[in-house]
Amino acid sequence: MGKKKTNKPQEMTTPEAEVVDESASGTLEPSIEAVSADQDSPEEIEEQEAEPAVEPADALANVQKELTALKDRHLRLVAEFTNYRRRSENELSEAWTRGQADMLRSFIDGLDDLQRVGAWQAESTTVEALVEGVDLVERKFRQALEAAGVELSDPVGEPFDPNIMEAMLGVPTENPEEDQKVQDVFQKGYSFKGHLVRPARVTVFKHE
Repeated sequence: MGKKKTNKPQEMTTPEAEVVDESASGTLEPSIEAVSADQDSPEEIEEQEAEPAVEPADALANVQKELTALKDRHLRLVAEFTNYRRRSENELSEAWTRGQADMLRSFIDGLDDLQRVGAWQAESTTVEALVEGVDLVERKFRQALEAAGVELSDPVGEPFDPNIMEAMLGVPTENPEEDQKVQDVFQKGYSFKGHLVRPARVTVFKHE
């Protein structure tokens, strides 16, 4: 009997295997476009190389220049504010001096009248004329005070106020409605623009 020939089995390939091989080969080898996209272009490389690096000495010099400029500006502002304050103080001082001069000017006329009254001769002056002259001087002084902003306080019959009055004497009274009211004024009070210059010195009723 002769020996039978045995055929070597052939490798079988299927279409699915070929597709798998092609897809695998595609994922392993990146495309030229993808590689070139990640790399910088020659123009960008030249721009990066062209940018000069800032030296520490140059940075320190720039900071010193900025500090010097800020210091100069601060000194100018201080000088301007000092000059402004001096001008304001001078203006206030001049305004106060003008106000005092105006007040003094308003008192000069009354002082002149008072001097004329004092120069009257007793032989040629009546008592009525002397009293009238004194009243005229008083009116002029009062007008001058009112024009300057001075307020007169003559609180006869008003309730006693210790903030603007000073009780000099207590006067007994049998009327309870008069208790703690001003009976008489020794000296009138004065205030200047809300500030008490002198309290009114008064006598006050006391109900017992």
